[in-house]
Amino acid sequence: MSEPAPGGARYVAIITDGNGRWAQQRGLPVLDGHRAGADAVKARLRDAAEFGIRELTVYSFSTENWSRPPAEVEGLMAMFADRIDRETPELDDEGVRMRFIGRRTGVAPELIERMEWAERVTQSNERITLFVAFNYGGRAEIVDAARRFEGGDDGDFAALLYAPEMNDPDLLIRTSGERRLSNFLLWQCAYSEWVLSDAMWPDFSREDLAAALEEFQARRRRFGAR
Repeated sequence: MSEPAPGGARYVAIITDGNGRWAQQRGLPVLDGHRAGADAVKARLRDAAEFGIRELTVYSFSTENWSRPPAEVEGLMAMFADRIDRETPELDDEGVRMRFIGRRTGVAPELIERMEWAERVTQSNERITLFVAFNYGGRAEIVDAARRFEGGDDGDFAALLYAPEMNDPDLLIRTSGERRLSNFLLWQCAYSEWVLSDAMWPDFSREDLAAALEEFQARRRRFGAR
């Protein structure tokens, strides 16, 4: 089953929210929720490729998430490292290009090495690009670009963002029923269409993604015009 494609969203970003609450509702440790969320990312990435999406950006770990309980943060770091090791060869075989966006300061050198390895291994793939926003904050990205900005127009400024090659998302999806941007892609999502889902991220299905893409197709984008 491969539906949405003609005239649909090509660049999609997702705030993958609700892993902890998903686990809590089931009486499970919070890290089980994050593992289920990581499984959902891989599954929806494959769906996105089949639906003709060219770039998928997922909010993996924010600059604010360091304030979570130490055990949760340590477990997340270990899970990220393990997932990169195990899944990069598989994603490479499937034509996925991987890019990690966010600050590298404060991240363990061993994890940075794995991220850079995954980027090198998959750099020539063209089927779909997966941007993983890790240790990412929209304000931090703008501040970091502003420090290096020497003048010019918005195109010159955008060239200094973490991933200048990233297209502005056509569609931003947020799961778990929350209604806020949470410091995600503040520059890039200036004119993105939004679809808000009540599903917790681990429960966000292929059908949910297809429905979001169909809703996007039904909208008329005006970019500030009438």
